[in-house]
Amino acid sequence: MDASELKRIAHRRRLDVLEMVKAAGTGHIGGSMSCMDILVCLYYEAMDARKILARDEGRDRFILSKGHCAEALYAVYADLGLIPKEALGTYAAFGTILAEHPSMKVSGVEAATGALGHGLSIGVGMALGLRADGRRARVYVLMGDGELAEGSVWEAAMSAAKYGLDRLVAIIDRNRLQISGDTEDIMPLESLPEKFRAFGWDVRACDGHDPASICAALAWNSADASGVAGAASATGVAGAIGAAGAAGATGATGVAGASGAAGTAGVTSTAGAIGAAGAGRPLAIIARTIKGYGSKVTENKAGWHHLVPSDEEYRQIKADLEAKAG
Repeated sequence: MDASELKRIAHRRRLDVLEMVKAAGTGHIGGSMSCMDILVCLYYEAMDARKILARDEGRDRFILSKGHCAEALYAVYADLGLIPKEALGTYAAFGTILAEHPSMKVSGVEAATGALGHGLSIGVGMALGLRADGRRARVYVLMGDGELAEGSVWEAAMSAAKYGLDRLVAIIDRNRLQISGDTEDIMPLESLPEKFRAFGWDVRACDGHDPASICAALAWNSADASGVAGAASATGVAGAIGAAGAAGATGATGVAGASGAAGTAGVTSTAGAIGAAGAGRPLAIIARTIKGYGSKVTENKAGWHHLVPSDEEYRQIKADLEAKAG
């Protein structure tokens, strides 16, 4: 799928999130907006959605460790047909299955999450189980950067390296903000690439709002050592990224600017592209993002971690997103 179309899809799903949160009077706009491009690249490109819809035993698994951003996942699921579109109107309502944190009552959800710091441990267990069953499916875990202060994350990281879980991919939504403020003021995380490498992981970085860059980071082919961070295109993404760990040297600083346009190059499917380049090592992808991405009202403001827009804010956010969604 063309990178520009993936970008438009992500903005449309952000509009769905806005509607859900406004109608429900609760939700997590900031983190949902920052991780949406990542979710779209995973579900529309990297993973085989047909297998997920069919609950095929060979399907890739996804765990939303930052479970408070469930509305972003629901928006994607509704567009793919995993849940009815009209169900989004029940988000956070009494008796709904679309709670503020995902549960396994929702088709497609592989693990109930919400207590931060546990998703990677679940992913380790899933990856071990799949390997024991002789299955080549991958396990993707999306984490917020704030939850990396949890010790359980690093216990899981050690275990993943010890057991050589090279079908496990951890993606960090590096928006540098959490509910209490800047991550570097609350519990400094840098240098994340060096931390993960010290724990035995391969590391890559990408622009978390550029689908071409994200898809390139999700692909893995040792034949090309051109590097991934800041990639402008991902045509034939199986050969678009660099040698293991090369991208980590860019660090994980914030994305320059708030609305960088996605590359217009075609993005072919990454399904099946992860191969021998990282044999024996799990992969960490540090996605540089902006909290509240998509509107000047919400971008890069910690207060939008858990805030409902006023009527005036709602209209402005909606106008900003509609202008980008096309």
